Amino acid sequence: MDREKSLFIVLLFILYSVCIYQDSFFARIIQVGPGRVITTPSAAANIAVDGDTIDIDAAEYVSDVATWSQNNLLIRGIGGRPHLRANGNEIMGKGTWVIIGNNITIENIEFSEASVPDENGAGIRQEGYGLTVRNCYFHDNENGILGLGGNVTIEYCEFANNGFGDGQSHNVYISWGDVFTFRFNYSHHTKIGHNVKSRSKISYVEYNRIMDEKSGTSSYAIDIPDGGLTYIIGNLLQQGPFTDNHHAIVSYAAESASHPDQMLYVINNTFVNDYGPNGTHIYVRRGTTAKIQNNIFAGGGRILNGPGNLIKNWIVDDPNFVDISNYDYRLTEHSTGAIDQGGDPGTGHHYDLKPLWHYIHPTNKKNRVSRDQIDIGAYEWNEDR
Repeated sequence: MDREKSLFIVLLFILYSVCIYQDSFFARIIQVGPGRVITTPSAAANIAVDGDTIDIDAAEYVSDVATWSQNNLLIRGIGGRPHLRANGNEIMGKGTWVIIGNNITIENIEFSEASVPDENGAGIRQEGYGLTVRNCYFHDNENGILGLGGNVTIEYCEFANNGFGDGQSHNVYISWGDVFTFRFNYSHHTKIGHNVKSRSKISYVEYNRIMDEKSGTSSYAIDIPDGGLTYIIGNLLQQGPFTDNHHAIVSYAAESASHPDQMLYVINNTFVNDYGPNGTHIYVRRGTTAKIQNNIFAGGGRILNGPGNLIKNWIVDDPNFVDISNYDYRLTEHSTGAIDQGGDPGTGHHYDLKPLWHYIHPTNKKNRVSRDQIDIGAYEWNEDR
């Protein structure tokens, strides 16, 4: 009798575990590719369950669009980067992939040609809570990523030539959310819109290369239209000669100051204004504030329009970078206004403001080590010594 009772208890425990951890019990790896049983990502989206991993073979998937409604999915390219080329097709009037499920991770996939009738189509349209996008490439869409909620992390990705051209669509636009993290990315050549735009309550924009370069026509490199707690650390930021909006490279709270915490930290970035003397580096809304420390501001123009505390920045016409004309903003021994001239930025709202990484092109990182006093700008001169 005791044995039967023990067996009954074990069975109850197993049943309980299955109910509580059903994702891990029933999750599968779904393989997708032209030579497989499941030939397209959209077919995988129709059969996936919570917790599945979807492995997509490197191939071109033309006009294949999908809605992902499951939770806790890992969707990744295998054997190279599969290319989702929308080719005029869309789903729900929103784009190539619409993410309705929560806590989705997408890795190593290329998205292009997303367009919809209202001219706001996205390679990825996120509507669930929680999204991580890693090592992906978004180009020639109306929006690269259009995110709508929760915690969004984007890292090691490239965004190029997205935007319809009306200023209302962007490389990256997080239109609502709690925490937005954007790091180790290369965002460039947005068509009239912004290279990065976030309305999240908290935004971390760190260790990226965000530029117009020679021919780009973007508006702001970084737009934080409603303010919020914002950290801009260790980025390479450039405004090109054909920018659509010379009023700022970084714009903070230009539309409202609606979030509870209104504070901007701009720490150890390298700014280059190739627009000319009429360009502005940073705009900050009146009634908010900013800490702006250890930055290089090259190329002339106005440094700050609005309130802010400027600390140990280097304002210079010729910073003697390795190759400024080709956007290699690493320091040389002649960058004397930056080497060992910075100061400890401390913390901001309990977040350590000292830069930890260098951006390495394209879409990578390297440890940042200060041998003596911290250097001004996004790079340490001694990184390769």
